[in-house]
Amino acid sequence: MWQRIQTLYLAIATALMVAMIFSVKAVMPGAEPEAIKYSAYLPYLILLIIISLLDFLALTSYKFRVFQMRTAVLAAIITLALQVWLVVDWFATRDVMIFKLTSIFPIICVILDILAARGILSDQMMVESFSRLRSGKPRKSRKK
Repeated sequence: MWQRIQTLYLAIATALMVAMIFSVKAVMPGAEPEAIKYSAYLPYLILLIIISLLDFLALTSYKFRVFQMRTAVLAAIITLALQVWLVVDWFATRDVMIFKLTSIFPIICVILDILAARGILSDQMMVESFSRLRSGKPRKSRKK
């Protein structure tokens, strides 16, 4: 399981999403700065939990490569939607709040999920080519 690079990508993406649940999204400047966490806003919390579970499911389902790849791609799509939502929130409240570095974690996770999906796809293609070679069946040719 750990000998493939896509496992490392999925583990880092899972760790970043779990870290986002417990981290601070933004700070409201003022006399006493107030920290706003991602877990304080329920839709963010739900999305972060779903993304974390999808990444963890993709991480642990290494025996089922097609399912693993689809799960990683689905996690990347949902994470991209979360990142777009964070950007929209940033534009809406940039005068009132100061966003933290954790706001770019989703885009890093999207990149890692896509790299993991590419690695899983290449492994699946390699397994299929080896299985074709072992079966001894010739490839279908286009004869007219």
